Amino acid sequence: MSVEAKIQELQLELPEAPKPGGIYNPVVQVDDMLYVSGHGPVKLDGTMHTGRVGDDLTEEQGVEAAEAVGLTMLATLKQYLGDLDRIERFVKVLGMVNAAPDFQRHPQVINGFSNLIVQILGENGRAARSAVGMGSLPGNIAVEVEAIVQIKS
Repeated sequence: MSVEAKIQELQLELPEAPKPGGIYNPVVQVDDMLYVSGHGPVKLDGTMHTGRVGDDLTEEQGVEAAEAVGLTMLATLKQYLGDLDRIERFVKVLGMVNAAPDFQRHPQVINGFSNLIVQILGENGRAARSAVGMGSLPGNIAVEVEAIVQIKS
């Protein structure tokens, strides 16, 4: 099953790929590796999931934000690659949670991203991963994720 068909089967929808918010490239390709810049949780209406998990947001809302980051990143990859079936695998993921100082369940929040990517890509979506808490994130977004993705040659 194609990646796009799997997304449809799961009744998911990709948002518009975001435009860079600074002086950087959303994706840099070196050979068969894509280095994907940090992505925030874009909603279908173009707004972002904002707030601090453990303060303004519940853990469950943080998980939803992390899922939204997964869809946002896939939108960027689709724009860059033209075809999501060119993805070989997710290699490395860094998930950052805008968290209250006493919040400690960062990995559970970033599972929202990881579970979504595994649902769509199967085991090729299971990456090496770090999940950390941050005192703040740009624009008060709830979650930011960057990734290294291998593509088919």
